[in-house]
Amino acid sequence: MSKRRKFTAQFKAKVVLEVLSGAKTPAQACRHYGIKDSLLYKWRREFLEKAPMVFEERRDHLDGHRARIAELERMVGRLTMELEATKKGWQLVISPRGGNGSSPTC
Repeated sequence: MSKRRKFTAQFKAKVVLEVLSGAKTPAQACRHYGIKDSLLYKWRREFLEKAPMVFEERRDHLDGHRARIAELERMVGRLTMELEATKKGWQLVISPRGGNGSSPTC
């Protein structure tokens, strides 16, 4: 029983790019790297199908960062308001209660 070879993504991209750029024919690449032509065509098909995602991921990635930044800015605003309200509350608690020394009545 033979072991299956595993190829890295970098290796697959290198082989496919050599074929797509015309540096090697599919037959030459298969002979040179010792792979079957069906495997090369599978890699090429997958490479071409996923190529547009390279540019979409950046936009999605940026949109995700922008959403996270907006969420954090809202949180900072809310916490700032809570802090200010807490400070004002404490000022009322610790401030003197009236000029004549008597406590305020309700």
